[in-house]
Amino acid sequence: MPLSKDKKKEYYKKLYNLLETYGKCFVVLVDNVGSQQMNSTRRSMRGVAEILMGKNTLIRKVLKEFLANNPGHFYENIEPKVAGNVGFVFTNGDLAKIRDLILANKVPAPARVGAISPVEVVVNAGPTGCDPGQTSFFQVLQIPTKIVKGQIEITNPVNLIKKGDKVGSSEAALLQKLSIRPFSYGLKIDSVFDHGAIFSVDVLDIDEQLLIDKFRFALSQVASISLQLGYPTQASLPHSIGNAFKTLVAITVNLDNYSFPKADPYKAFLADPSAFAVAAAPVAGGDAGAAPAAAAAAPPAPKEEEVDALDGGMDMFGGGGGGGSDY
Repeated sequence: MPLSKDKKKEYYKKLYNLLETYGKCFVVLVDNVGSQQMNSTRRSMRGVAEILMGKNTLIRKVLKEFLANNPGHFYENIEPKVAGNVGFVFTNGDLAKIRDLILANKVPAPARVGAISPVEVVVNAGPTGCDPGQTSFFQVLQIPTKIVKGQIEITNPVNLIKKGDKVGSSEAALLQKLSIRPFSYGLKIDSVFDHGAIFSVDVLDIDEQLLIDKFRFALSQVASISLQLGYPTQASLPHSIGNAFKTLVAITVNLDNYSFPKADPYKAFLADPSAFAVAAAPVAGGDAGAAPAAAAAAPPAPKEEEVDALDGGMDMFGGGGGGGSDY
């Protein structure tokens, strides 16, 4: 139903005001989103963002007049996005938080005939609640079944619909019989607009830790290439110094009449490794100080005298006498 003249004026003022007030917005796809779901999304974002829907021709007209009154404004970059079944979510708040609000409001939906499946639909094995008279229905779809306790049971998981395929009448009927609602619909973010810059919503997942990890990885790559080429850079210099130090220590430990302070611990270790064994031994928790003291205070165990089995007492065949063997 076309808008009345008064409604168009009201819409014009609203969109013009949004363009003046906000510098950020999400371009969202609204396929398969009902009015009740849209109202629920509006309520969840009240006070932090505003959703605007409308005819693309009317949106372009308002945008054109706004840019004529504000030449060079950054909203001129959003004009190519006004195409298809789209809407706009205007905000000045944190984009990541608004993104979460947009994506949070999804509702389950049945598979309708002719719809394109956004996900892969798998029917799990188990009882179906259908009586044995409906076995032929499962046979048409080539679903293996058996009769258990008076009802049909699916014996193996079945990949019913692949992602991107159209839903057929048989598949839709089966999912309805099993009370399975495999799809979920909501606002889908097409792109993000921020003061003239348009980018993918995936950019909002970038945080400080991710940037640090990427920088570390790039730094290690530069260092590896520099070391391989023998070309010193700021990234490879610490590794070059470390390798040079290892070479100097390797030479020094083999010299008896030369050393330097940093190499002395290595030479001492190689000369007497047992001296470092106590320091390297693991010590358990808070009993580190008590263990050596307890060991020192404990009296030495009495030494048992060793008796030669062939010297007195008994001989090797169990006989007594200290005379030894007859052999």
